[in-house]
Amino acid sequence: MKKTKLFKVHEKLGAKIVDFAGFAMPVQYFSIIGEHLNVRNGVGVFDVSHMGEFFVKGEKALDFVQYATVNNAAKLTEGRVQYSAMCYPDGGIVDDLLVYKISDTEFMLVVNASNIEKDFDWLQENNKFGVELTNASDDYSLLAVQGPKSKETVQKICDKELDLEYYHYFRANVAGINMLVSRTGYTGELGYELYFQGDEAVAEKVWKAVFEAGEEFGIKPAGLGARDSLRLEMGYCLYGNDIDKSTNPLEAGLSWITKFKKGDFIGRDALVKVKEEGLKRKLVPMQTGERAFPRHGYEISADGKIIGHITSGTVSPVLNKPIAMGYVDIAYAEPGAQVNFVIRGKEVPAIVVTLPFVKKEK
Repeated sequence: MKKTKLFKVHEKLGAKIVDFAGFAMPVQYFSIIGEHLNVRNGVGVFDVSHMGEFFVKGEKALDFVQYATVNNAAKLTEGRVQYSAMCYPDGGIVDDLLVYKISDTEFMLVVNASNIEKDFDWLQENNKFGVELTNASDDYSLLAVQGPKSKETVQKICDKELDLEYYHYFRANVAGINMLVSRTGYTGELGYELYFQGDEAVAEKVWKAVFEAGEEFGIKPAGLGARDSLRLEMGYCLYGNDIDKSTNPLEAGLSWITKFKKGDFIGRDALVKVKEEGLKRKLVPMQTGERAFPRHGYEISADGKIIGHITSGTVSPVLNKPIAMGYVDIAYAEPGAQVNFVIRGKEVPAIVVTLPFVKKEK
């Protein structure tokens, strides 16, 4: 398994290590629920250095990004970030990703760890614009500092005023290291991402500085388990669970990032057809008051028939109730629809709700 530059730190902290997308990653340190609640109430730190970073350079960098992704990258200015996706010609999702505009001739694409090789090959295959593509994933470490106390924590060691708006970034010196600091997050909380280069010693220096800065706020490390439950409480999609090549952005609730008016992009024709013909199914959030643990792959029923399947599920640490997302026949996709989770042959009554599961103050 590949290891991030902070692997030894995780080992010293006694983290439970699992294989995730070919990386030895911490799934939890002391408790998934404890780590989850610490991010919701204070500040937690995720090592997400397994994520992929690609750079697109050239005079036609924007044209290429526009063609390869579904959102309108022409709306970006330097210092802004965009959530987007890449599709196959049939409309299936290659991956969801972040697009950072570095300059008029350079973009950074941040992709899911499990898709790094596949995504880079896909981009190379579709590079008809002569841009320079670089996979810099192994060069970067990435920390996500998340929670209500994240700003006060990072500000202590950052040489710039942390006045970043959501989905913006800037370059700054943090803990004596020049890096890219962004505010995208995938927890629903205030948070900052620290992208930096350097060896293990550099990564450990940044980690130590962040933890010293956050000590007064009860800062703790958080693993992949809490990352998953936090994003699910907000209804954010996870590639491989909620979206993949068998799903399209429209049925996955990602029509808001799918910009048909911008011009041609891979998958556009197929998605136009989906839109014209109408959705057959939709990814919906569901909740139950019963004692249950909805899991990925479980069937969903209604009116005596199977109408779909669960893609993500857990017991929300904040609500202390089972929550799930899943695809259901379009007739059952409206909030208020009565459905059932089929768990070990038993139907558990549930209801389609609206996102996010956990409402956060803006």
